[in-house]
Amino acid sequence: MRMPIVVAVAAAAGLVAGVARAQVTKESVPGVTNFARVETTIACAGATTPAAVAELRRMGYASIINLRLPNEEGADVDAEAAAARAAGVNYVSLPFNGASPDPAVVDRFLTAVTEPANQPVFLHCHTGNRAAALWMIKRMVLDGWDANRASTEATALGLTSPALKAFALEYAAAHKR
Repeated sequence: MRMPIVVAVAAAAGLVAGVARAQVTKESVPGVTNFARVETTIACAGATTPAAVAELRRMGYASIINLRLPNEEGADVDAEAAAARAAGVNYVSLPFNGASPDPAVVDRFLTAVTEPANQPVFLHCHTGNRAAALWMIKRMVLDGWDANRASTEATALGLTSPALKAFALEYAAAHKR
């Protein structure tokens, strides 16, 4: 009798993981590394060139949230901000250090990502790792997702750092609404 229950639980867990993963669509966008779209409200990605901003606007993104530090190799925060202004895209720079995550930056992220004028949002860092971690937090804190579901989606988006995943889980536990 115990075996059918175990099989049913495993099948349900696989279905939930599949649903979370099915929401992530990987696409190739010139000038954008690791572009991954989640539904119609957000895309997470890695390094993004200022030249890619106009294409992001054509794709319908109303805002860019950039998590890169100004001193990161290859980051051109000022040029990206200027390209966003020229394209009519809201631009939010939230430098987020993955080696020393600051909860205050996450607080500002949650405000920016839920601002109606910013919808839909293009969120990026260097590889997509930090972007996915912050999206994981948003899913748990604001959308009420459990850690497994949010983690599955974040992994599909590019979360690879165990330390950032632990930070996301700790932040979400401390800020449950």
